[in-house]
Amino acid sequence: MIAGMTWTAPEVTRPSGDTAAHESTLLPSLLAWHRSTFLLKCAGLTGEQLAQASIPPSNLTLLGLIRHLAKVERIWFRLRYRAQDIGPLYDPALGKDHDFEVIDATKAEEAYNTLLEEIRLADEAAAGGSLDDTFDLGGDPFSLRMIYVHMIGEYARHNGHADLIRERVDGHTGA
Repeated sequence: MIAGMTWTAPEVTRPSGDTAAHESTLLPSLLAWHRSTFLLKCAGLTGEQLAQASIPPSNLTLLGLIRHLAKVERIWFRLRYRAQDIGPLYDPALGKDHDFEVIDATKAEEAYNTLLEEIRLADEAAAGGSLDDTFDLGGDPFSLRMIYVHMIGEYARHNGHADLIRERVDGHTGA
């Protein structure tokens, strides 16, 4: 970013998908659609706008959601599914909701880019996997299929939050 310039979340093109595809195509494409829908909610906003809280007493912000979604992308696809030898995105000693609670508008571009990178790495982790692949989580088997279903629900829920926050920030609705 050039000194004196204010970073703004970029425009996003939402992918279309085959709504009658086999689930091995349908689930990743539906997750991609929900991911891009979330990014559309952020498009055109500055770091300061992304850091604006919705309605008191809630501390929910689009920037907090960006940070949170990056964290869950890493947890589910890379740490749990692929058991990659990487640490968590945020220090767990700072609390489980650190991603929502420590909001710095000057780091919005960094957080946004981290989300994009975690999405890329999540897709890379899932590439070539079977929806029937399983891993152990607390003594229970979880499948890659379950991760996709969980993440689609995660994004769908947070897209609803993002709708309300965006409307509060600048009146924009839809997408």
